[in-house]
Amino acid sequence: MAEQEQKDDCGQLPDFVQDTHGDYFYNISQDNESAGVFQYETKWSPNTEAVKQIAEHLKVDFTHEYEELGCLVYGQAIFEDGILTNTCLDSQDFCSYELDEDTDTYHFEGKEYDSEWEILDTLLERKIENQLNTTKI
Repeated sequence: MAEQEQKDDCGQLPDFVQDTHGDYFYNISQDNESAGVFQYETKWSPNTEAVKQIAEHLKVDFTHEYEELGCLVYGQAIFEDGILTNTCLDSQDFCSYELDEDTDTYHFEGKEYDSEWEILDTLLERKIENQLNTTKI
């Protein structure tokens, strides 16, 4: 798909994937340091359904991490044993921390951070943990 994308200069989908929302893959690359890890871009939103169709076709599991902070999108989808669990932050999560533009630092739960990534990871981990605890009940 990556080779075809470069040749055609347009997003790609495998032939067996039904396009439901313009879920094309762009700028596809494989992580040279981690086997089985791919990176790509989409237009506007995560294409989890397309990734799920690929996994079902190839009979594999996946973890799909996605982010588009300009659209307040940050989450993780896990497809394991035929079950898709998708966890993403909502607007309330994004409002739980603040940027101090004077110091260019983020403030969250009484602590100061140089980047919002650690905060986002913490919020997502909590949400995933809450989902797991709710599922076990």
